[in-house]
Amino acid sequence: MQSRFLKIGEVARLAGVSASVIRSWECFGLLRPHRTASKYRLYTAKDIRLLKHAKLLREVRGLNPPAVVQTLKRSGLVRSTSDIATRAIGRRLRQLRTRQGLSLAQVASAVGISVAFLSALERSQERSSVGTLRKLARFYKTNILEFFDPRESNGRVVRPKDRKVLEAGPGVHMELLAWGSTVMEPHLFRIAPRAGSGESYNHDGEEFLYVLRGELSITLQDEEYRLHPGDSFYFESIIPHSWKNPGRTESWILWVNTPPTF
Repeated sequence: MQSRFLKIGEVARLAGVSASVIRSWECFGLLRPHRTASKYRLYTAKDIRLLKHAKLLREVRGLNPPAVVQTLKRSGLVRSTSDIATRAIGRRLRQLRTRQGLSLAQVASAVGISVAFLSALERSQERSSVGTLRKLARFYKTNILEFFDPRESNGRVVRPKDRKVLEAGPGVHMELLAWGSTVMEPHLFRIAPRAGSGESYNHDGEEFLYVLRGELSITLQDEEYRLHPGDSFYFESIIPHSWKNPGRTESWILWVNTPPTF
């Protein structure tokens, strides 16, 4: 191939699938094409190889798009967004510390975690709870939003495949639904059974949440509230709070912070 980047029509021809099938697989995270200023998709030779693998799985094993993507992720041919986000957090934490000329011991002592754990976070070998990430963000005088690396602005519409993803500790999957010049910070929280925020934390602002599926137990100071699908909840963020999924299935929560200082 003479050109580094190819448009979707040529890629479809070379991979032997339709453009609509390519867009469908993109929605499930198979590909993350480059975009021109005018939003045209641009692909590489690696993308074509992935598409050929996906086509083979569809035709030989009869897998649907989600199953194709999961199979390729397990084989290591497709990187999950959570793994990418974990590496981005590690790099960002190290940058923040080294730019301020601080040692691992200084930061760990100030935040109340071990040097070994902070080192593992910076090397992307561990994932932190929301509470610990909040403490680190406060120490560095920034916010968790920075850990999403939201440098590119989003338009009015954010497709599922374009969301910023953060894994905030075991079993807590946060998807940023809008970013940029906003006065609200909306997330989709997906919380595994028994997973939660870890320790209690607080910050300036207000929060609103709506339970889409599953259950959520949220504690404000010493008062616990048990929420179910269809329940909504509002509180001032300055109140120390913690939360967890007490159920047996994954919980989905629409969670909105304002201002965007989470």
